[in-house]
Amino acid sequence: MIFLAPLALLGLLTLPVVWWLLRATPPTPRAQIFPAVALLRTLRPHQNDAVRSPLWLLLVRLAAVACLVLGLAQPVLPGDRLPSTGHGPLLLVMDDGLFSASGWGRRIATAQGLVDDADHAGRTILFVRTAPAADGHEIQPPAPRAAVAVRQELDSMRPAPWRTDRAAVARALSKLPHADGSVLYLADGVASPGDDAFARALRAFGPVQEIHFPDASVLALAPAAERNSTQMARLLALPQPAQRSLSVRVHAQDGGTLAVLPLVLPAGAAQIDVPVTLPTAVRNRIDQLSLAGQASAATTLLFDEGDRLRPVGLMTSGAADTPLIGPLFYLRRALAPTADLHEGTPATLLAQPLSVIIAPDGTLANPAIRQKVKDWVKKGGTLIRFAGPALAGAQHGANADGAESAPEAPAGDDIDTPEASTAAGGPSTDPTADLLPVALLDGSRQLGGTMTWGAPQKLAPFDATSPFHGLDIPADVTISRQVLASPVADLAAHSWARLADGTPLVTHAALGKGDIILFHVSSTADWSNLPLSGLFVSMLQRLTDHANGVTIPADDTLLAPVLTLDGDGVLGPPPPAARGLKASDFARTAVSPAHPPGLYGPRAARRALNASSQITALAPATPVGTVTSPGGRRPDTALAPVFLCAAAVLLLLDGLLVLAMRAGLSLRSMTKHGAGKHGLSLLLAGALTFPAFASAQSASSGHTPTASVGASAGATGTNAGTASSSTSASASGFGDNAAAVSSPPSSATAPSGPTAVPGAALETRLAYVITGHDDIDAVSRQGLQGLSDYTNARTSAMLGHPDGVRPGQDDLSYYPLLYWPITPDAAPTPAMTAALTAFMAHGGIVLIDTQGQDAGSQTDASGPYAGDAPGTRSALRRVTAGLPIPPLMTMTDHHLLAHTFYMLHEFPGRYAEQPVWVTREGEAENDDVSPVIIGSADWAHAWAVDESGNTPFAVLPDGADQRQLAYRFGVNTIIYALTGNYKADQVHVPMLLKRLGE
Repeated sequence: MIFLAPLALLGLLTLPVVWWLLRATPPTPRAQIFPAVALLRTLRPHQNDAVRSPLWLLLVRLAAVACLVLGLAQPVLPGDRLPSTGHGPLLLVMDDGLFSASGWGRRIATAQGLVDDADHAGRTILFVRTAPAADGHEIQPPAPRAAVAVRQELDSMRPAPWRTDRAAVARALSKLPHADGSVLYLADGVASPGDDAFARALRAFGPVQEIHFPDASVLALAPAAERNSTQMARLLALPQPAQRSLSVRVHAQDGGTLAVLPLVLPAGAAQIDVPVTLPTAVRNRIDQLSLAGQASAATTLLFDEGDRLRPVGLMTSGAADTPLIGPLFYLRRALAPTADLHEGTPATLLAQPLSVIIAPDGTLANPAIRQKVKDWVKKGGTLIRFAGPALAGAQHGANADGAESAPEAPAGDDIDTPEASTAAGGPSTDPTADLLPVALLDGSRQLGGTMTWGAPQKLAPFDATSPFHGLDIPADVTISRQVLASPVADLAAHSWARLADGTPLVTHAALGKGDIILFHVSSTADWSNLPLSGLFVSMLQRLTDHANGVTIPADDTLLAPVLTLDGDGVLGPPPPAARGLKASDFARTAVSPAHPPGLYGPRAARRALNASSQITALAPATPVGTVTSPGGRRPDTALAPVFLCAAAVLLLLDGLLVLAMRAGLSLRSMTKHGAGKHGLSLLLAGALTFPAFASAQSASSGHTPTASVGASAGATGTNAGTASSSTSASASGFGDNAAAVSSPPSSATAPSGPTAVPGAALETRLAYVITGHDDIDAVSRQGLQGLSDYTNARTSAMLGHPDGVRPGQDDLSYYPLLYWPITPDAAPTPAMTAALTAFMAHGGIVLIDTQGQDAGSQTDASGPYAGDAPGTRSALRRVTAGLPIPPLMTMTDHHLLAHTFYMLHEFPGRYAEQPVWVTREGEAENDDVSPVIIGSADWAHAWAVDESGNTPFAVLPDGADQRQLAYRFGVNTIIYALTGNYKADQVHVPMLLKRLGE
């Protein structure tokens, strides 16, 4: 027996101390004469307390301590060496498949040593490889071979990029004549079909020694179960008792490395998602993922053109998108996993580099907007339109069935347009002039209307010229209403999808360099159940690929292999036995010599076949024979669980015995009265408890943290409604100093107690990012406290004392505004970036302050004075690299932030005339409220108020007047964070003009 932690045995030295403590005699009671209680002398106790612990109980406790110490010392019983078996023929079987690449050199060296031993013993050698040969030939029964020939084959062997075929090996071995030999099996440890027959075939030949390689990691990268913008792969593994740290390399199309992602595989885990959080432009350059230090076909994941995120614009009409019935609801969910979505008004989308814009019904009612979109299409854009009440002419009352009006049309738009007149029955000579691929008839065809079907129509098969060719059409997809195309001679040439009665469902037409595509049904489930089906997702994906020049087939088109992976995960020319694969078979084809993993088809239609695409999980194989290490030893036996379990049982037994003794039971009394009953109870309690401890011990190899769910007490950020501003408050006569600090600094950590509510949930508070620099954090706290007191005195907002927070650790959802002073050593973590991203996405505003200018980045030394903040420029780039910051512009006095409460023309802090950066108008979400404000004016020092109510820091160059403006800018920022674009409403224009004296 050996001990992995021998120093823990020093704990045995405590046994004498435990003996002495348990055998210690308490001091003798002191006799005190008290006549008033002489009556108590006649009382006799029913039981006497022992002076010392009984010897048997003392021995139980000493045994528990000894078992605990021995268990912590981690004793291991070394495995003995397996003696050589037999002198007959030796059958050497070697797994050389997909999961054998890890530790391949040691596998070959072990096999060479076994061949040398057999050669020295004069034994006949039969050598079998379990992976199919690269030439595709069937595995044949092995024949006796010379040791030299086996060594030469081992030297030339490389792992195969496909899985083993043990069932074929079993069939080949069954043809061998009976021989009194032995088997040496070099296993990869992964279960596969046919293992039972394989085990029987090996045991029929003779005793089996199965050699495992404990240092070889069995890992695989498989495609993600659900595609989305971050989850691109899954890591599959054989569970191990220890946690493993891995790295995933992200490779570009040119072979360069885009990123190295750390990954932690928990103990006992069989799979884990691989998140790849990169900008869309960078993500679309990814060609493959691989595990660092684990080169193999199984740990290499290839991507094709179908894995790119295409930029797609979703046009909005300005109205809210109601869940389940909104025009963008199903479009957003259909495209989110496979596209980079951009939502906005037509003007916003046309200003972005998009190749596809989707326009639901009613979004193109304005002639001016249609003209701009038409120009965009002529330059090469693809417009996908959906029909609806507006396009059908229901807004004119032309539908005889009394169809509802078009709620999607923006109020005030001129809907009496050439497009509407075309839909109402006056077809234009050129329908593309109205952004329609074909001319439309009056109204719409609806079940139960004037143009009635007997039943909802199903879809007809797609033509070979359609981009939808090859898609499976579900039988339950039906159409109950559509807009009809005007019958013209070339209607068939413009139709990409038809109903069973031949009427078009999807039409298209070229306009300049671009295309116009029209779905003759709505994008909601009102006219059909197409948006509820998977076919809708596939059709939209085909159209986005088609718009980007990608035509990935899904039919019986034969795609030839272009580049294939070898067993080491290296792309190269396909082997001679490689054959083409039908495009419709990629989703269900496992890799093999005929179809090795790699890239198939031309560039525009390229498909990737991955080695692990058909693998959902890895399971350990059942041992075939006696398991040994490469050195021929049996595995070591760990005794620590046995000793720790024994210690737990003894301690439990000690507790039960103490409870029994306190209940008045003793060995003597139990012997006299019901000894059998009490003994049976104790034995039953121990028997019931032991399995629980055994289960806990077996589960101790894995650890699952429990996530605590905190209930948010209110909305964050814009329009939270936690405080409001009073625009009628006086704007004159403010003192230079704010009120004194009324409370000590506070942390964002929730109070102790199971039901305690964080203070920020009970009152509105500002927050600042804790930088780890005590002086900067103190100034941030004093600055926000001074600003909060100033705001409380001059507005109707009631702010509590500020909190210091650590994004990624503390909950930011309680705070409308987060002040972030940038330090040169600022280094955000992924958790911090994710927390700030969620905070901004839900309406929070981040005020980033570099507190001066980086002298190394200033190009004009004659500019306004600002304190030197070296290193903050690069730090600012680091901290904002992963944040979703929209395009920025320099803030002017025309910006909404300049008049949310005070009318400001400059925005100084401790330093004046420093630029302030906000989101460019029209680029921000959340009602066009900027989620980030960036500056270098050092506002915290200007706002700071110490415990005495004084302002300890000077402001340059204008002193008290400049501090007043800094406070007012802070008030404007707070009101901006609380009320959003409230002051942008035109109803406030008269009041603003009056205050400006105009």
